[in-house]
Amino acid sequence: MMPNLATPDGWLPLAFLAVMGLSILLYVVLDGFDLGIGILMPWANAEEKDQMVAAIGPFWDANETWLVLGIGVLSVAFPAAHGEILRALYLPTALMLTGLILRGVAFDLRVKAALHQRHWWNRAFFFGSLLAALAQGYMLGMMVMGYASDIKAQAFAVLIAICVTAAYVLLGAGWLIIKTQADLQAKAVRWAAYGWKGALLGFMAISAATPLLSAEIQARWFALERLPWLAPLPLITGVLFWLIQRRLGQMQRGERRESRTPFAASAGIFVLAFAGLVYSLFPWLIPGKLDIWQAAAAPESLMIVFIGTCLVLPVILGYSFFAYRIFRGKAALLDYGIERAPLLEAAPAPRQADEH
Repeated sequence: MMPNLATPDGWLPLAFLAVMGLSILLYVVLDGFDLGIGILMPWANAEEKDQMVAAIGPFWDANETWLVLGIGVLSVAFPAAHGEILRALYLPTALMLTGLILRGVAFDLRVKAALHQRHWWNRAFFFGSLLAALAQGYMLGMMVMGYASDIKAQAFAVLIAICVTAAYVLLGAGWLIIKTQADLQAKAVRWAAYGWKGALLGFMAISAATPLLSAEIQARWFALERLPWLAPLPLITGVLFWLIQRRLGQMQRGERRESRTPFAASAGIFVLAFAGLVYSLFPWLIPGKLDIWQAAAAPESLMIVFIGTCLVLPVILGYSFFAYRIFRGKAALLDYGIERAPLLEAAPAPRQADEH
């Protein structure tokens, strides 16, 4: 039963759910494209790898801030759900963090490594990106299945892990289409076509499985009085998938050289899929077991954290907007000043004492 929303114990959990949802959505879209670019690294040559890293260099730190905020809100505002979810997802969470750490280390060290060693850091960047993407997709699949541990839930989670990885590839390739030129841009168009197929499969799988999760969710989606309001969601999503395919085909035929459509439409698909998932599961954090009000911390504690969140959230939004505005346009190769650093002058030889 929903509590009185006019009181703090009623509206504060809703406010924190909104902040957590916004953080997760922004993380998936923004960090999703640089994870996708990391996954595409093995199919590029050495010069293209540097261009790909330059396309995400100014943004990737800011993108991961949203993951920190989202997990922080979950642990502070919904401690009961945080414990239950981490218990069910301990291994994939550990693998995701391992992948993020590995790609972070590889990102910074690849440019400082000797040329004959750089390929090892490129592989580490790829492996870390792939591991993080697969872990995130697996966690999404387990959430849709209510964190069940049977073989069907595990198989579905593995399928969604693969499809989310493909969707990240679509996002990453779409970003490269915007930020790069010439041969690398042409490759990005081909990569996006492959990612498009996996993203479509994943969307269809989640759309089919979510109503089967419970009779309550099924009733929400297929009640006749709600169909006029819900029908635009899958219809618009289908249009966005068609638009991506059409634009990619035009670019492959040379009819369009520049287009923001693949990335923008892919981001729109993520937003619509997220909206559908929220509609299906609200107000549950653990479907059928724990809702946001049952999992919430004490109102007094939430109020203190809420004030801090109101101060921090605009700063993160402002910094992210500033970074994307400053570094708009085609990506230039990152220059760390290593090759042009002046050599230290040799110290003058000590003067010999005059012989007498």
